[in-house]
Parts: sequence; structure tokens; C-alpha cells
Amino acid sequence: MRHDDIWRAIDSLAAENGLSASGLARRAGLDPTAFNPSKRIGPDGRARWPSTESVAKVLQATGAGIEGFAALVSGQAALPSGRGTRPSRRIPLIGLAQAGGEGFFDDGGFPVGGSWDEISLPDISDPNAYALEISGESMEPVFRDGDLVIVSPAAPVRRGDRVVVRTRLGEVMAKELKRQSAKRIELSSLNPAHPDYSFELPDVAWVHRILWASQ
Repeated sequence: MRHDDIWRAIDSLAAENGLSASGLARRAGLDPTAFNPSKRIGPDGRARWPSTESVAKVLQATGAGIEGFAALVSGQAALPSGRGTRPSRRIPLIGLAQAGGEGFFDDGGFPVGGSWDEISLPDISDPNAYALEISGESMEPVFRDGDLVIVSPAAPVRRGDRVVVRTRLGEVMAKELKRQSAKRIELSSLNPAHPDYSFELPDVAWVHRILWASQ
């Protein structure tokens, strides 16, 4: 077993239960940050492994068996009996207007807390993916009131991608990535009636790519 395989299995188990890594830790009665990516490597650069006690609590909390967990470790799909495809996955959902509030994201930009709603969607590989509901007309014609966008913290971000950005001041916005240099990030508004934005990189907490929208 490799370090990455164990953590991939934990992330996959979280995803199959519609949870983030933080949500899985919380359900198992562990510290909510126990499975955060930042905790998987120590300050000295050495790999941190989850304890057998933590894994046992996770299996008990999710009802998973050790055989299924072993299949996830080895990279095999452990499908429910009698099913040929993975079931739909439940991912956390809040309104974009709420996302700037405290308590919805951890320091890594992953969804946390019990205030999220949930929606069911086909399986998405990123276990920390989440959904935001658009409100108002400020992003027309690209996104309209009531649209849902699925956001992936793990997806690579390139010029021209539509993204969700959170600033260090707590403002959350959906924009198009116009340009990113070593010092600045430039964002284009989706509605031409609204101004574009430019930030120094230290002023940006995170940038997540929008993978899908219900339109």
C-alpha cells in the first residue's frame, strides 16, 4: 500500500457518501480537519498516514466493509451488488450569495460545516466538489438566476476557464480567468455591464474551476 492510495480510498469513500473529506471526518467523530490535504504531509515533509483507529471509525460511520475499502485502495470500483454503474453522488450545495460568509469553507477552500444543502448528480472524480446556486442577474447571459454550477477545487485552471474566486477579504465571485501571472490575477466579468477585476495574488485565497452548469 502506498500513502497516496490510502488517501485516495478515503476521498473516494467520502465521495460515495456525498461528503467532503472534512464531512467524512466529522461523521466518524474525528476532528473535522483530520483528513484535510494539508494534514497529509507533516511540516518536515514526511508523509502522514491515517491511523487504523481512524479508518475503523470511518468504516463504521459509512457502513463500508474492509473488503470494499481495500478495493478502493487498490483502485478497483466497489459497486453495490446488482448495479452496473456507480450511483449518483450527493454533493454540498449553497447559494453563491452565501458563499462569502464565515463557516462554509476551510482554509484550503473545501466545503465544511452543517449549513450546506445537498443535491444528487452523477459521480464527479473530485471528492471536494461542491455546487453553488446563482441568484440575481449579475452574471447573465452566461449564468441566470436559479442556475447551478458545479465547482472543483482539484481541477486545473487555465486561461479562459470560468472560475469561482474567493478573496482574502471573504468576497466570493464567479468570473472568467483572463490572465494570471506570478504577481497578479485578472478576471473578466461574465456580464459585460459589470467591470472586470484585477488582484494581487496574495489578496486571493483560492481559485476553483467551474466544471458544469445546469442551464
